[in-house]
Amino acid sequence: MSKRRVLFLCNVNSARSLMGEALLRHMAGDRFESFSAGSEPDEPHALTLEALRKQGLPTEGLRSKSLDEFESETFDFVIVLCDKAQQACRDWQGQAGEVLFWDIRDPRLIGKPDAYEQALLEIRRRLQLWLPLHKSA
Repeated sequence: MSKRRVLFLCNVNSARSLMGEALLRHMAGDRFESFSAGSEPDEPHALTLEALRKQGLPTEGLRSKSLDEFESETFDFVIVLCDKAQQACRDWQGQAGEVLFWDIRDPRLIGKPDAYEQALLEIRRRLQLWLPLHKSA
């Protein structure tokens, strides 16, 4: 049985999409291949990596990647985590089995110390609801 491929998309691929990639790999890595990218990639934010480590999630190998890096690939699911990336991701609908839009507030713009942990918890909650719907390949 081959794993289904999931791409998490966001603006800069420094927080939310990296969290989605790490969480899905941790929660259902036996069933899904998890990737992330950004329309304007930057570096992984230090608070993103800290929030993941606090939850016991590995951060090795996580890096910010451009949407262009995946332009010739296909995915079973593309999960867009912010409004700004939606426009950049519209082209992906032809290369994805299903495109989902999960509007998660950008923790970089919130300015509260726990914003990254809150974003991580919100993405975890969404995955906990989404994963039971996709048990079989």
